[in-house]
Amino acid sequence: MEILLKSGLLPDGSVADIRIVGEIITEIGQELSSSGELINCAGLRILPGFVDLHTHLREPGRENAETVLTGSRAAIRGGFTAISPMANTSPVADSAGVVEQVWRLGREAGLCDVFPIGAVSEGLEGKKLSEMKAMADSAAKVRIFSDDGKCVSDSLLMRRALEYVKGFGGVIAQHAQDPRLTEGAQMNEGVVSAQLGLAGWPAIAEEAIIARDILLAHSLGSRLHICHLSTKGSVEIIRWAKAQGMQVTAEVTPHHLLLTDETARTYDPIYKVNPPLRTDEDVKALRAALADGTIDIVATDHAPHPAEDKDCEWAAAAFGMVGLETALGIVITTMIETGLMSWTRLIEVMSKNPAKIGGYTAHGLDLKKGSIANIAIVDPEKRWIVDRELLLSKSRNTPFHGFELTGDVIHTIFNGRLVMKNQILIGAVHE
Repeated sequence: MEILLKSGLLPDGSVADIRIVGEIITEIGQELSSSGELINCAGLRILPGFVDLHTHLREPGRENAETVLTGSRAAIRGGFTAISPMANTSPVADSAGVVEQVWRLGREAGLCDVFPIGAVSEGLEGKKLSEMKAMADSAAKVRIFSDDGKCVSDSLLMRRALEYVKGFGGVIAQHAQDPRLTEGAQMNEGVVSAQLGLAGWPAIAEEAIIARDILLAHSLGSRLHICHLSTKGSVEIIRWAKAQGMQVTAEVTPHHLLLTDETARTYDPIYKVNPPLRTDEDVKALRAALADGTIDIVATDHAPHPAEDKDCEWAAAAFGMVGLETALGIVITTMIETGLMSWTRLIEVMSKNPAKIGGYTAHGLDLKKGSIANIAIVDPEKRWIVDRELLLSKSRNTPFHGFELTGDVIHTIFNGRLVMKNQILIGAVHE
Protein backbone atom coordinates (compact mmCIF):
# COMPACT_ATOMS: atom_id res chain seq x y z
CA MET A 1 0.00 0.00 0.00
CA GLU A 2 1.29 3.45 -0.93
CA ILE A 3 -0.20 6.86 -0.10
CA LEU A 4 1.00 10.28 -1.23
CA LEU A 5 -0.07 13.28 0.82
CA LYS A 6 0.23 16.24 -1.54
CA SER A 7 1.05 19.84 -0.60
CA GLY A 8 0.15 19.67 3.08
CA LEU A 9 1.20 22.10 5.80
CA LEU A 10 3.70 20.37 8.10
CA PRO A 11 4.09 21.12 11.82
CA ASP A 12 7.17 23.29 11.15
CA GLY A 13 5.11 25.54 8.85
CA SER A 14 6.55 24.29 5.56
CA VAL A 15 4.49 22.88 2.70
CA ALA A 16 5.56 19.47 1.41
CA ASP A 17 4.51 16.07 0.09
CA ILE A 18 4.69 12.95 2.25
CA ARG A 19 5.06 9.46 0.79
CA ILE A 20 3.87 6.52 2.89
CA VAL A 21 4.70 2.94 1.93
CA GLY A 22 3.30 0.21 4.12
CA GLU A 23 3.30 1.59 7.67
CA ILE A 24 6.25 3.92 7.21
CA ILE A 25 6.85 7.46 6.02
CA THR A 26 9.48 6.88 3.33
CA GLU A 27 9.97 10.35 1.86
CA ILE A 28 9.16 14.00 2.52
CA GLY A 29 9.83 16.50 -0.23
CA GLN A 30 8.58 18.63 -3.08
CA GLU A 31 6.80 17.51 -6.24
CA LEU A 32 6.81 13.83 -5.31
CA SER A 33 4.91 11.43 -7.55
CA SER A 34 3.21 8.14 -6.80
CA SER A 35 1.17 5.41 -8.44
CA GLY A 36 -0.65 4.85 -5.14
CA GLU A 37 -3.46 6.73 -3.39
CA LEU A 38 -3.19 10.49 -3.84
CA ILE A 39 -4.60 12.76 -1.12
CA ASN A 40 -4.72 16.47 -1.90
CA CYS A 41 -3.78 18.23 1.35
CA ALA A 42 -3.59 21.79 0.03
CA GLY A 43 -4.74 24.12 2.81
CA LEU A 44 -4.74 21.29 5.34
CA ARG A 45 -2.45 20.66 8.31
CA ILE A 46 -0.74 17.26 8.53
CA LEU A 47 -0.31 16.35 12.21
CA PRO A 48 0.75 13.30 14.22
CA GLY A 49 -2.34 11.25 15.10
CA PHE A 50 -3.94 12.19 18.42
CA VAL A 51 -3.71 10.01 21.53
CA ASP A 52 -6.44 9.89 24.20
CA LEU A 53 -5.45 8.59 27.62
CA HIS A 54 -8.98 8.75 29.02
CA THR A 55 -11.77 6.99 27.12
CA HIS A 56 -14.77 4.95 28.20
CA LEU A 57 -15.79 2.28 25.69
CA ARG A 58 -18.25 0.40 27.97
CA GLU A 59 -17.43 -3.02 26.48
CA PRO A 60 -17.73 -5.53 28.08
CA GLY A 61 -21.03 -5.08 29.87
CA ARG A 62 -22.64 -1.86 28.61
CA GLU A 63 -22.67 -2.41 24.86
CA ASN A 64 -25.95 -0.47 24.63
CA ALA A 65 -23.90 2.70 25.27
CA GLU A 66 -20.71 1.98 23.30
CA THR A 67 -18.56 -0.84 21.99
CA VAL A 68 -14.88 -0.98 21.18
CA LEU A 69 -15.81 -0.82 17.49
CA THR A 70 -18.15 2.17 17.72
CA GLY A 71 -15.76 3.97 20.04
CA SER A 72 -12.92 3.32 17.58
CA ARG A 73 -15.03 4.84 14.82
CA ALA A 74 -15.64 7.94 16.91
CA ALA A 75 -11.92 8.08 17.66
CA ILE A 76 -10.71 8.16 14.08
CA ARG A 77 -13.43 10.66 13.18
CA GLY A 78 -11.78 12.86 15.78
CA GLY A 79 -8.25 12.16 14.48
CA PHE A 80 -7.26 9.81 17.31
CA THR A 81 -5.03 6.90 16.31
CA ALA A 82 -4.70 5.56 19.86
CA ILE A 83 -7.23 5.49 22.70
CA SER A 84 -7.10 4.18 26.26
CA PRO A 85 -10.35 2.72 27.61
CA MET A 86 -10.85 2.95 31.36
CA ALA A 87 -11.39 -0.09 33.55
CA ASN A 88 -14.95 0.57 34.79
CA THR A 89 -16.56 -2.05 32.59
CA SER A 90 -18.60 -5.09 33.64
CA PRO A 91 -16.70 -7.19 34.48
CA VAL A 92 -14.12 -4.69 35.65
CA ALA A 93 -10.83 -4.69 33.76
CA ASP A 94 -8.88 -5.84 36.80
CA SER A 95 -7.34 -9.01 35.35
CA ALA A 96 -5.26 -10.10 32.39
CA GLY A 97 -8.27 -11.84 30.84
CA VAL A 98 -10.46 -8.74 30.66
CA VAL A 99 -7.79 -6.32 29.41
CA GLU A 100 -6.77 -8.83 26.75
CA GLN A 101 -10.41 -9.11 25.66
CA VAL A 102 -10.63 -5.34 25.18
CA TRP A 103 -7.25 -5.21 23.45
CA ARG A 104 -8.23 -7.99 21.02
CA LEU A 105 -11.54 -6.27 20.23
CA GLY A 106 -9.52 -3.22 19.29
CA ARG A 107 -7.27 -5.29 17.05
CA GLU A 108 -10.31 -6.82 15.37
CA ALA A 109 -11.86 -3.42 14.72
CA GLY A 110 -8.59 -2.40 13.08
CA LEU A 111 -9.24 1.33 13.07
CA CYS A 112 -6.90 2.60 15.81
CA ASP A 113 -4.80 1.24 18.64
CA VAL A 114 -6.82 0.39 21.76
CA PHE A 115 -4.61 0.26 24.85
CA PRO A 116 -6.67 -0.77 27.90
CA ILE A 117 -6.16 0.85 31.28
CA GLY A 118 -6.19 -1.62 34.16
CA ALA A 119 -7.96 -1.17 37.48
CA VAL A 120 -5.90 -0.31 40.55
CA SER A 121 -8.13 -2.29 42.89
CA GLU A 122 -10.14 -5.47 42.49
CA GLY A 123 -13.63 -4.64 41.31
CA LEU A 124 -12.85 -0.91 41.76
CA GLU A 125 -13.74 -1.46 45.41
CA GLY A 126 -10.64 0.24 46.81
CA LYS A 127 -9.82 -2.62 49.16
CA LYS A 128 -7.23 -4.86 47.51
CA LEU A 129 -4.77 -4.33 44.67
CA SER A 130 -5.72 -5.83 41.33
CA GLU A 131 -3.55 -8.18 39.26
CA MET A 132 -1.48 -5.28 37.94
CA LYS A 133 1.66 -7.24 37.08
CA ALA A 134 -0.38 -9.89 35.26
CA MET A 135 -2.04 -7.15 33.21
CA ALA A 136 1.35 -5.59 32.50
CA ASP A 137 2.68 -8.94 31.29
CA SER A 138 -0.40 -9.75 29.18
CA ALA A 139 -0.73 -9.24 25.44
CA ALA A 140 -2.29 -5.85 26.24
CA LYS A 141 0.93 -4.73 27.99
CA VAL A 142 -0.94 -2.43 30.36
CA ARG A 143 1.11 0.42 31.81
CA ILE A 144 -1.58 2.81 33.08
CA PHE A 145 -3.76 1.84 36.04
CA SER A 146 -6.78 3.73 37.33
CA ASP A 147 -9.99 3.24 39.28
CA ASP A 148 -11.43 6.15 37.28
CA GLY A 149 -15.02 6.81 38.19
CA LYS A 150 -13.92 6.06 41.73
CA CYS A 151 -11.08 7.62 43.66
CA VAL A 152 -8.43 5.44 45.26
CA SER A 153 -9.23 7.14 48.54
CA ASP A 154 -7.43 4.78 50.93
CA SER A 155 -3.98 6.28 51.52
CA LEU A 156 -2.30 2.95 52.25
CA LEU A 157 -3.72 1.28 49.15
CA MET A 158 -2.66 4.24 47.01
CA ARG A 159 0.85 4.11 48.46
CA ARG A 160 1.13 0.40 47.73
CA ALA A 161 -0.15 0.87 44.18
CA LEU A 162 2.36 3.63 43.45
CA GLU A 163 5.18 1.54 44.86
CA TYR A 164 4.14 -1.61 43.01
CA VAL A 165 3.85 -0.14 39.50
CA LYS A 166 7.20 1.59 39.82
CA GLY A 167 8.86 -1.80 39.48
CA PHE A 168 7.68 -2.28 35.88
CA GLY A 169 7.45 1.32 34.67
CA GLY A 170 3.75 1.82 35.27
CA VAL A 171 1.81 4.93 36.20
CA ILE A 172 -1.22 5.44 38.43
CA ALA A 173 -3.89 7.73 36.98
CA GLN A 174 -5.94 9.12 39.84
CA HIS A 175 -9.55 10.29 39.72
CA ALA A 176 -9.09 12.92 42.41
CA GLN A 177 -12.31 13.06 44.40
CA ASP A 178 -12.58 12.62 48.14
CA PRO A 179 -15.68 10.39 48.44
CA ARG A 180 -16.72 11.72 51.85
CA LEU A 181 -16.66 15.33 50.66
CA THR A 182 -18.75 14.54 47.57
CA GLU A 183 -21.50 12.32 48.97
CA GLY A 184 -24.69 13.18 47.11
CA ALA A 185 -22.97 15.97 45.19
CA GLN A 186 -24.66 17.05 41.96
CA MET A 187 -22.66 19.99 40.63
CA ASN A 188 -19.93 22.49 41.53
CA GLU A 189 -20.34 23.96 44.99
CA GLY A 190 -20.80 27.69 44.63
CA VAL A 191 -23.26 30.47 43.94
CA VAL A 192 -25.12 28.57 41.23
CA SER A 193 -25.57 25.39 43.28
CA ALA A 194 -26.89 27.46 46.19
CA GLN A 195 -29.36 29.26 43.97
CA LEU A 196 -30.55 26.04 42.30
CA GLY A 197 -30.72 24.03 45.51
CA LEU A 198 -28.47 21.28 44.17
CA ALA A 199 -25.94 19.58 46.45
CA GLY A 200 -22.53 21.16 45.92
CA TRP A 201 -19.24 19.48 44.97
CA PRO A 202 -16.45 21.43 46.68
CA ALA A 203 -13.19 22.17 44.92
CA ILE A 204 -11.28 20.99 47.98
CA ALA A 205 -12.52 17.43 47.39
CA GLU A 206 -10.33 17.35 44.28
CA GLU A 207 -7.47 19.43 45.56
CA ALA A 208 -6.96 17.51 48.82
CA ILE A 209 -6.54 14.18 47.01
CA ILE A 210 -4.10 15.69 44.50
CA ALA A 211 -1.99 17.18 47.31
CA ARG A 212 -1.93 13.88 49.19
CA ASP A 213 -1.03 11.81 46.14
CA ILE A 214 1.78 13.97 44.81
CA LEU A 215 3.43 13.73 48.22
CA LEU A 216 2.95 9.97 48.31
CA ALA A 217 4.33 9.55 44.80
CA HIS A 218 7.29 11.82 45.49
CA SER A 219 8.22 9.91 48.64
CA LEU A 220 8.43 6.72 46.55
CA GLY A 221 9.90 8.16 43.36
CA SER A 222 6.83 6.90 41.49
CA ARG A 223 4.93 8.30 38.53
CA LEU A 224 1.52 9.87 39.11
CA HIS A 225 -0.97 11.16 36.56
CA ILE A 226 -3.94 13.29 37.62
CA CYS A 227 -7.10 12.85 35.59
CA HIS A 228 -9.35 15.73 34.46
CA LEU A 229 -8.21 18.72 36.50
CA SER A 230 -11.14 21.05 37.02
CA THR A 231 -10.22 23.77 39.55
CA LYS A 232 -7.87 26.71 39.79
CA GLY A 233 -6.58 25.32 43.09
CA SER A 234 -5.68 22.00 41.44
CA VAL A 235 -3.67 23.89 38.85
CA GLU A 236 -1.70 25.68 41.56
CA ILE A 237 -0.90 22.42 43.35
CA ILE A 238 0.35 20.79 40.15
CA ARG A 239 2.38 23.90 39.32
CA TRP A 240 4.00 23.78 42.76
CA ALA A 241 4.73 20.05 42.47
CA LYS A 242 6.43 20.46 39.11
CA ALA A 243 8.52 23.30 40.48
CA GLN A 244 9.79 20.85 43.11
CA GLY A 245 10.74 18.35 40.40
CA MET A 246 8.02 15.84 41.27
CA GLN A 247 7.02 13.18 38.72
CA VAL A 248 3.45 14.26 38.18
CA THR A 249 1.52 14.83 34.97
CA ALA A 250 -2.01 16.13 34.53
CA GLU A 251 -4.80 16.31 32.00
CA VAL A 252 -7.74 18.58 31.23
CA THR A 253 -10.84 17.69 29.24
CA PRO A 254 -12.16 19.79 26.35
CA HIS A 255 -15.44 20.41 28.17
CA HIS A 256 -13.65 21.86 31.20
CA LEU A 257 -11.93 24.31 28.82
CA LEU A 258 -15.22 25.67 27.54
CA LEU A 259 -18.27 25.09 29.76
CA THR A 260 -19.05 26.44 33.24
CA ASP A 261 -21.48 25.62 36.05
CA GLU A 262 -23.84 28.26 34.64
CA THR A 263 -25.07 25.53 32.26
CA ALA A 264 -26.74 23.80 35.22
CA ARG A 265 -29.35 26.57 35.25
CA THR A 266 -31.01 24.71 32.38
CA TYR A 267 -31.42 21.63 34.61
CA ASP A 268 -30.45 19.66 31.49
CA PRO A 269 -28.50 16.55 32.62
CA ILE A 270 -26.47 16.70 29.42
CA TYR A 271 -24.22 19.05 31.43
CA LYS A 272 -23.89 16.70 34.40
CA VAL A 273 -20.33 15.40 34.50
CA ASN A 274 -17.73 14.12 36.96
CA PRO A 275 -15.83 16.21 37.99
CA PRO A 276 -18.45 18.92 37.59
CA LEU A 277 -18.24 21.96 35.38
CA ARG A 278 -16.71 24.73 37.45
CA THR A 279 -16.64 28.54 37.34
CA ASP A 280 -15.40 30.91 34.66
CA GLU A 281 -12.38 31.65 36.87
CA ASP A 282 -11.52 27.92 36.89
CA VAL A 283 -11.89 27.69 33.11
CA LYS A 284 -9.48 30.58 32.62
CA ALA A 285 -6.96 28.96 34.99
CA LEU A 286 -7.18 25.65 33.15
CA ARG A 287 -6.64 27.31 29.77
CA ALA A 288 -3.61 29.20 31.05
CA ALA A 289 -2.16 26.05 32.62
CA LEU A 290 -2.57 24.07 29.40
CA ALA A 291 -0.83 26.84 27.48
CA ASP A 292 2.12 27.21 29.87
CA GLY A 293 2.80 23.49 30.35
CA THR A 294 1.47 23.03 33.87
CA ILE A 295 -1.18 20.74 32.38
CA ASP A 296 0.49 18.20 30.10
CA ILE A 297 -2.30 16.83 27.94
CA VAL A 298 -5.87 17.07 26.73
CA ALA A 299 -7.90 13.89 27.40
CA THR A 300 -11.51 13.51 26.35
CA ASP A 301 -13.06 11.50 29.22
CA HIS A 302 -15.38 10.26 26.45
CA ALA A 303 -18.28 8.89 28.51
CA PRO A 304 -21.14 7.54 26.39
CA HIS A 305 -24.58 6.84 27.87
CA PRO A 306 -27.82 5.59 26.32
CA ALA A 307 -30.65 8.15 26.05
CA GLU A 308 -32.55 6.83 29.07
CA ASP A 309 -29.57 7.57 31.35
CA LYS A 310 -29.73 11.27 30.49
CA ASP A 311 -33.40 11.79 29.61
CA CYS A 312 -34.49 12.11 33.23
CA GLU A 313 -34.34 14.54 36.14
CA TRP A 314 -30.90 15.90 37.04
CA ALA A 315 -30.43 13.96 40.28
CA ALA A 316 -31.15 10.59 38.64
CA ALA A 317 -29.04 11.18 35.53
CA ALA A 318 -25.68 9.56 34.86
CA PHE A 319 -22.48 11.61 34.92
CA GLY A 320 -20.59 12.06 31.65
CA MET A 321 -20.55 13.25 28.06
CA VAL A 322 -19.08 12.02 24.78
CA GLY A 323 -16.04 13.86 23.48
CA LEU A 324 -13.85 12.06 20.94
CA GLU A 325 -15.39 13.69 17.87
CA THR A 326 -15.45 17.27 19.16
CA ALA A 327 -12.14 17.41 21.07
CA LEU A 328 -10.01 18.98 18.35
CA GLY A 329 -12.59 21.61 17.45
CA ILE A 330 -12.93 22.67 21.08
CA VAL A 331 -9.17 22.89 21.61
CA ILE A 332 -8.75 24.97 18.45
CA THR A 333 -11.69 27.20 19.38
CA THR A 334 -10.63 27.77 23.00
CA MET A 335 -6.84 27.72 22.68
CA ILE A 336 -5.69 28.38 19.11
CA GLU A 337 -8.25 30.96 17.99
CA THR A 338 -7.84 32.85 21.26
CA GLY A 339 -4.08 33.06 20.76
CA LEU A 340 -3.32 31.16 23.96
CA MET A 341 -1.59 28.25 22.26
CA SER A 342 0.36 27.45 19.10
CA TRP A 343 -0.10 24.51 16.78
CA THR A 344 3.20 23.15 18.07
CA ARG A 345 1.77 23.12 21.58
CA LEU A 346 -1.44 21.47 20.32
CA ILE A 347 0.65 18.62 18.90
CA GLU A 348 2.34 18.25 22.27
CA VAL A 349 -0.86 18.11 24.35
CA MET A 350 -2.90 15.95 21.98
CA SER A 351 -0.24 13.61 20.59
CA LYS A 352 3.35 13.69 21.84
CA ASN A 353 2.81 14.04 25.59
CA PRO A 354 0.01 11.48 25.96
CA ALA A 355 1.98 8.97 23.89
CA LYS A 356 5.00 9.53 26.13
CA ILE A 357 3.00 9.15 29.36
CA GLY A 358 1.37 5.94 28.11
CA GLY A 359 4.53 4.53 26.56
CA TYR A 360 2.84 4.24 23.16
CA THR A 361 5.98 4.12 21.04
CA ALA A 362 4.27 4.05 17.64
CA HIS A 363 2.39 7.29 18.35
CA GLY A 364 3.25 10.94 18.92
CA LEU A 365 6.15 10.66 16.48
CA ASP A 366 7.64 13.47 14.45
CA LEU A 367 6.57 13.41 10.82
CA LYS A 368 9.87 12.34 9.31
CA LYS A 369 11.38 9.59 7.19
CA GLY A 370 11.23 6.27 9.02
CA SER A 371 8.36 7.16 11.38
CA ILE A 372 5.24 4.99 11.58
CA ALA A 373 2.46 6.82 9.77
CA ASN A 374 -0.18 7.59 12.39
CA ILE A 375 -1.54 10.86 11.08
CA ALA A 376 -4.47 13.26 11.39
CA ILE A 377 -5.06 15.65 8.49
CA VAL A 378 -6.97 18.73 9.61
CA ASP A 379 -8.76 21.66 8.01
CA PRO A 380 -7.75 24.39 10.50
CA GLU A 381 -10.20 26.99 9.17
CA LYS A 382 -13.34 24.92 8.73
CA ARG A 383 -16.27 26.14 10.79
CA TRP A 384 -18.90 23.53 11.53
CA ILE A 385 -21.97 22.98 13.68
CA VAL A 386 -22.02 19.99 16.03
CA ASP A 387 -24.99 17.70 15.29
CA ARG A 388 -25.49 14.87 17.77
CA GLU A 389 -27.36 12.83 15.14
CA LEU A 390 -24.21 12.70 13.01
CA LEU A 391 -21.94 11.37 15.76
CA LEU A 392 -20.30 8.01 15.11
CA SER A 393 -20.38 7.12 18.80
CA LYS A 394 -23.23 4.81 19.73
CA SER A 395 -24.42 7.45 22.21
CA ARG A 396 -25.60 11.00 21.62
CA ASN A 397 -24.92 12.67 24.96
CA THR A 398 -22.89 15.63 23.72
CA PRO A 399 -23.32 19.00 25.43
CA PHE A 400 -22.07 20.68 22.25
CA HIS A 401 -25.07 20.01 20.01
CA GLY A 402 -25.63 23.20 18.03
CA PHE A 403 -22.23 24.72 18.93
CA GLU A 404 -20.12 26.21 16.15
CA LEU A 405 -16.50 25.04 16.32
CA THR A 406 -13.43 25.81 14.25
CA GLY A 407 -11.16 23.10 12.86
CA ASP A 408 -12.08 19.59 11.81
CA VAL A 409 -10.40 16.32 10.88
CA ILE A 410 -10.72 15.44 7.19
CA HIS A 411 -8.55 12.31 6.83
CA THR A 412 -7.06 9.86 9.34
CA ILE A 413 -4.22 7.41 8.68
CA PHE A 414 -3.55 4.54 11.08
CA ASN A 415 -0.37 2.47 10.72
CA GLY A 416 -0.01 3.67 7.14
CA ARG A 417 -3.59 2.78 6.21
CA LEU A 418 -6.21 5.34 5.26
CA VAL A 419 -9.06 4.64 7.69
CA MET A 420 -10.99 7.87 7.04
CA LYS A 421 -11.01 9.76 3.75
CA ASN A 422 -12.96 12.98 3.31
CA GLN A 423 -14.63 12.22 6.66
CA ILE A 424 -15.93 8.87 5.40
CA LEU A 425 -14.75 5.82 7.36
CA ILE A 426 -13.25 2.88 5.51
CA GLY A 427 -11.91 -0.49 6.57
CA ALA A 428 -13.95 -1.47 9.67
CA VAL A 429 -13.63 -5.22 10.06
CA HIS A 430 -16.86 -6.22 11.77
CA GLU A 431 -20.17 -4.94 13.08
